[in-house]
Amino acid sequence: MAAAQAPTPQPETPVSVIPTPRPLQAPPGLAGFPTPPQVVGREVTLEEALQIGQDNVPLVMAAIGDYAAARQRVNEALAPLLPQISGQWNGFENKNVIVSTGFAAPGVPTPRPLPVAARFVTTTATVTASQLLFDFGKTWAATDAAKSAAESFRQGVELQRLTVATNIKVAYFTLLLSKRLVAVNVGALERANLNLSSARAYFEVGIQPEAFVTRAEVDVANARVSLIQAQNAQALARVSLNTAMGIAIDSPTEAKDILAYEPYSVNSDAIVADALKRRPEYLQARAQADAGTATVRQRFRSFFPSIVASGTYGAGRPDMNEIYNYGVQLNWSLIDGGNMIAQYQEAAAALEALQARVKDTALTIWQDAQQSYLNMVAAEQQIGAAQKAVDSAQENYELSQGRFNNGVANIIELTDAQQSLTQAQSNEAQALAGYRIAIAQLQRAMGIR
Repeated sequence: MAAAQAPTPQPETPVSVIPTPRPLQAPPGLAGFPTPPQVVGREVTLEEALQIGQDNVPLVMAAIGDYAAARQRVNEALAPLLPQISGQWNGFENKNVIVSTGFAAPGVPTPRPLPVAARFVTTTATVTASQLLFDFGKTWAATDAAKSAAESFRQGVELQRLTVATNIKVAYFTLLLSKRLVAVNVGALERANLNLSSARAYFEVGIQPEAFVTRAEVDVANARVSLIQAQNAQALARVSLNTAMGIAIDSPTEAKDILAYEPYSVNSDAIVADALKRRPEYLQARAQADAGTATVRQRFRSFFPSIVASGTYGAGRPDMNEIYNYGVQLNWSLIDGGNMIAQYQEAAAALEALQARVKDTALTIWQDAQQSYLNMVAAEQQIGAAQKAVDSAQENYELSQGRFNNGVANIIELTDAQQSLTQAQSNEAQALAGYRIAIAQLQRAMGIR
């Protein structure tokens, strides 16, 4: 029988990993980005990647700076309630010109008038203290508005941290997926090389036609293209993870493979409520609305007067005469062309807009939570189907390989089985990564870092 004469197939040249281009270097003028020691010579865990990102991402540092500035604006708003003390020193040189007419005895001609210049220096030094006694709560309202604004910036920090954590998780699992796909395509290329070796051997002994050799060569070329694409995707995924962590783009980051199925337990009835409690966007919108409420209160109280006690004490040279005054002032703007009325109405309209944005943010968060939950459930269900497909495709490939080796099947049947196996393995890797990414998105929707 022909099958008895079939030679034993020998693999082609072993598959080698195709080298990727050298990473681009940062120009000297660019601010330095670190390469943390955790990413050198070892695999980084997800927890380590998250911590690196929180410590290095520039936008987190920027948000922290904005929050620090907002806290100081609270002190600025409160400052008018505290005593105010100022000092002043004046020094002047004065020159006065006096025309002297002179005096003459009776019968003697009056002398010609002569100008006389007099110069003298005067200095004064005073200290003034003032204290706001009562302003109908205008300053307290301004302080409340500044506090709420500062809280909004604090939630901005949390929002940035949450965004960074989500970006790192997505990039981390994408890098793991790309590594899996490289391994899948390396296996596919090895199988294609083995099939090509077998097709050539069968052609040489006259068992199968030359067309099967050509088909096997096409499969090898296609497998090599797929491997190049997978390796490029892996390099791009590493760049994305380094960027998400805020470190040097050319850092040799390797992620620890955790693409294994683990059930994620969550109470679906509490997802939306928990999201509204944690999501920085919603808490930020509410803080902005609180600031708007305080601003309306401040603008309304501007219609009322302010009472200030003040006093000045000092002395003036050259004789050091004592200077002092003290008293109470009532400041009240009665007519200002409608400016205060316009400011009050502006603040009231802005408050209505802020309150509407609170409701819109709540609706968006609800939608986000619902979609993220559905995506996670669907991603979890896909894992079982993908794993079953791998088992079936592996069995089908082994059967086809045996039939081909015995001369019963041709290269087309074997190639189809091989492509099905490669696709099933890719789908399994994508399902596992998609599930972990879906969990990360659900955590993002719930405000969990």
